[in-house]
Amino acid sequence: MSDIQVNLTETGPAFSRIVSGVMTWGVWGKKYNTAEMQQLIEECVESGISTFDHADIYGGYTTEEEWGKALKASYIDRKDIQIITKCGIKLTTPNRPTYKIKSYDTSADHIQLSVENSLRYLQTDYIDLLLIHRPDPLLDPEAVAEVIENLKGQGKVKWFGVSNFTKDQFELLNSYTPLTTNQIEASLLHLEPLYDGTLDQCQQLLIRPMAWSPIGSGKIFDLEQKEILKIRAKADEICQRYDNTFHVDQLLLAWLMKHPSGILPVIGSGRIARIQKAIAACDITITREEWFEMLEASRGHEIA
Repeated sequence: MSDIQVNLTETGPAFSRIVSGVMTWGVWGKKYNTAEMQQLIEECVESGISTFDHADIYGGYTTEEEWGKALKASYIDRKDIQIITKCGIKLTTPNRPTYKIKSYDTSADHIQLSVENSLRYLQTDYIDLLLIHRPDPLLDPEAVAEVIENLKGQGKVKWFGVSNFTKDQFELLNSYTPLTTNQIEASLLHLEPLYDGTLDQCQQLLIRPMAWSPIGSGKIFDLEQKEILKIRAKADEICQRYDNTFHVDQLLLAWLMKHPSGILPVIGSGRIARIQKAIAACDITITREEWFEMLEASRGHEIA
């Protein structure tokens, strides 16, 4: 799959088919130092991944800065990669002593400040894609649209989208400013987007969604749950049909990517071997009946 990129909309931007999520690279996971992050960034790019998914809150507001130092130390040319970051969640953490309660903030001032911080931490002049991290009950779509247009005009943000928005929430904000994607939870273990209109809306608008936790946060390997056992049994059976040329986790990714909305999986692993396995899943083709076999195994009954 190396070097395959796809457009999120008819006019862009072009992102790698698999997105590397960096949430666990820092103190929330692997605790990689600068040299280790640098190596992983370079290995991702060499393997065909050019898109990296951040959020301001990752690592308690530390991972963007650590990753930015690693990128600066690498041989990677900034124009050869795409950086996604998110804002809108306020975490109570020592790095933000004025935040007294976990909350959402999509005010123009907060979005502007968040972008300025992310640019400084990531050591870049622009963010390829900025996402509102979570739906905010107090979101003012007109104010959000105004600050986003200003940021685009300043060249600090190229594209704009949302994360975890419902169909109606997406429609509201999209009516004020064009949205490029909706990054949602979607997998064989989280089927709601197939039925609640989220993926239908993306198809209608010709917008590719992104999926975080695309194999269910590793729950597929928890064999103590009856629901998981059904999925694993069917997945193992299908893998055997293909002489085990791919593994269960790759099959789950191939199942997700078969959806006609053109989902881009966000792979949260900090291990290059797992990231490369995810890349190889792009070349796996399963039949329509096998797709429904997996769906039936996940739901626990045949379709109506």
